Amino acid sequence: MVLISAKQDRILIFGAGVIGSMYAIKLIEAGFNVSLFAHSNRFKSLRENGLQYIEKGTVRSIQVNVIDTLENDDVYDFIFVTVRYDRSESALLALKDNQSKNIVTMTSNSIGFSSWLDIVGDRLLPAFPGFGGQIKDGVLHARFLPKIIAATAFGEINGVVTERIENLVKLFKTAKLPYVIKKDMQSYLITHSVSDIAMLSFLHSENKMIDKKTARIRKTARKITVTLKAYLRAIQKAGVSIDPPILKMALKFPNLFLDLFFMTWLRTNMVRDMMLPEYAKNANNEIVQLSNDLMRFLSQNDIKSEMHIQ
Repeated sequence: MVLISAKQDRILIFGAGVIGSMYAIKLIEAGFNVSLFAHSNRFKSLRENGLQYIEKGTVRSIQVNVIDTLENDDVYDFIFVTVRYDRSESALLALKDNQSKNIVTMTSNSIGFSSWLDIVGDRLLPAFPGFGGQIKDGVLHARFLPKIIAATAFGEINGVVTERIENLVKLFKTAKLPYVIKKDMQSYLITHSVSDIAMLSFLHSENKMIDKKTARIRKTARKITVTLKAYLRAIQKAGVSIDPPILKMALKFPNLFLDLFFMTWLRTNMVRDMMLPEYAKNANNEIVQLSNDLMRFLSQNDIKSEMHIQ
């Protein structure tokens, strides 16, 4: 019964990067009718080779309906917008006149929803993706974190559990995707944005990508520690409820403890991948916009930040 219902649902994933590709694979495998919106070389690769990904060391491929244009009357039950924060407005503008009623923004970070609401109105359903990784030579290399960390978070802006939230829950259960419903998605996303600004700002120094040796020194870890605490205090003063709670606890941790944690983190494969030029360039574009929007958000709430992020 559930499977038949799932096959009737139409899902569009707007963005064929790491996040979009991962959701496409999981939803296709669960029997949903999935289309993937892609551009240029990525569109061509998906049409010719299918959606390629690494599984247990082997390159596999799954067929996906890929499109590069969207008609206004091409209606989907859910549209997942899986683009970086700095591309979110342009993506939503492309969907503005489409008649689909549910637009789920699977953007990793966000400072607020006002500009998004101006574009798509109450069709907006904010979410936070549960995957990571990178695409190398057209092949997806997914990075899976523990389910307690990697669960997809979503919720209505007003915190109400609506019918479409319940429908999204059914979708995730069918696809066996871990999820969590949040009552305050804005606070959740702002908190994540602050942590990313703190942790990723080390990638560039004076508009140049720093080398691996510099990234691993204690001074870099301390910069992350101080930045994270400063902005967590600032958003608290602005009325943001820090979520996940572990970041609230970080305010009470001694700097030395956090320094040691970040020194360990800076030596992980995840950070090594972030040092790749293409990744670093894209990450920097997103962090710069997030930082600017955070400054604007704090200013609007009469909060003077304790430091400035480049």
